[in-house]
Amino acid sequence: MLDTDFVHRWLTAAAAAISREAARLTDLDSAIGDADHGSNMQRGFTAVTAALEKEPPDSPGAALILAGRQLISKVGGASGPLYGTLLRRAGKALGDAEQVTLQELAGALRTGVEAVAQLGGSAPGDKTMLDALVPAVEALATDGGSFEAASEAADKGALATVPMLARKGRASYLGERSIGHQDPGATSSALLFAAFEEVAR
Repeated sequence: MLDTDFVHRWLTAAAAAISREAARLTDLDSAIGDADHGSNMQRGFTAVTAALEKEPPDSPGAALILAGRQLISKVGGASGPLYGTLLRRAGKALGDAEQVTLQELAGALRTGVEAVAQLGGSAPGDKTMLDALVPAVEALATDGGSFEAASEAADKGALATVPMLARKGRASYLGERSIGHQDPGATSSALLFAAFEEVAR
């Protein structure tokens, strides 16, 4: 069973991973975006960890909703609304339960991913964060699913964006020049699942 402490530790680990990789995320974004993904995500997750310390939530769902609100309010560009929607919708799906199963978390994250797809009007193959999120959640939701398998699927999904032609987001304006670059949103999504694997050890 996964409790509030687990989600708190995951969000803290995710913030640390984003901070470590902020420069790389910005480098990736400089090739096909606004060159601010790393700094934006770092600012957002710093706010998440501060909020968790200031007003500790009493359930996994509440922790995700709190994190989502912070990302929406603190992160510029499209990333804030997209990541904020992911976490808020997942949190709402979990409700007030003090503990949840791995499968319940996977189902909640799937609800969040579906909301992201709807908000962004995108699908796997469009060279977006969904290319990492969708396979990760599918790996988590399968029988015998694990955070390790989900992290591996997210990494593969992010790498698979390199040869893709961007169809959504700022990168889509570049047309064929977007080919050959890894999507920064898919890369940061993979970092979140790597943080899950880290805290689940």
